[in-house]
Amino acid sequence: MRFIGRLRRHHFRTALMVAFAAAASPGTAAAAGQALTIASTTSTEQSGLFAHLLPRFTQASGIAVKVVALGTGQAIDMGRRGDADLLFVHDPEAEQAFVDRGFGLRRHPVMYNDFVLVGPKADPARIAGTDIAKALEKIGAANAPFLSRGDKSGTHAAELRFWGHAADRKGRGYRECGCGMGAALNMAAASGTYVLADRGSWLAFRNRDAMRLLVQGDPRLRNAYAVIVVNPARHPHVKVAEAQKFVDWIVSPAGQGAIASYRVDGEPLFFPAAATPPPAPAR
Repeated sequence: MRFIGRLRRHHFRTALMVAFAAAASPGTAAAAGQALTIASTTSTEQSGLFAHLLPRFTQASGIAVKVVALGTGQAIDMGRRGDADLLFVHDPEAEQAFVDRGFGLRRHPVMYNDFVLVGPKADPARIAGTDIAKALEKIGAANAPFLSRGDKSGTHAAELRFWGHAADRKGRGYRECGCGMGAALNMAAASGTYVLADRGSWLAFRNRDAMRLLVQGDPRLRNAYAVIVVNPARHPHVKVAEAQKFVDWIVSPAGQGAIASYRVDGEPLFFPAAATPPPAPAR
């Protein structure tokens, strides 16, 4: 359970760093009234990224931030209900549908990493390689144990797409936990089970003595993240000005640089992906 202990330390450190940054910023009294609620994925929070990003944003803006970490599907539901001001999620199709139906203002690409398929070091289904569809076909054919998050998260949505490429032959070893990424990795490590993870969570995971990364490098495994301001026309109480300030910061050189500088054991967990603004016209 070392990973869970590490996550708790991340949560505690995030709270301390954000509070310190807000106290050090001008307009601290205003910051309390501007507190921004971000509904985000478990991967951005459990990987430690928010502990790295949020104090920098609060220092720059004076805006305190509360993060509610859920699966992407649940985070989008929060935005649909107006229980969050901003989404920071990773399911492009669901995100675009959220915007198209009038619940969000615009989808802003922010960063990416990739999904990886990990499993027992012995690799009993012999899946190691670079083709996610072939790997899942082998797991299904062998009825090998596979743990799905089963929580309507972005990772779960991606996993179901990948099974579709493998003709949906999941086999008798397929199980769902209805849990977040950290819990799924711990359960897989304890039971010798294959599991899909985002690379950031895998790199931050410490309870992996019996596990190894088996499938990576397939272009289909790219994992894109975006931010969306919840539409105030649907929910007038949304802190749209503060949410937009976060968007402006995270896509700026400062925010993109903060993403690029976050590493675990020297390895980057996420890569900046904000759209580059067009050059100014020549005079």
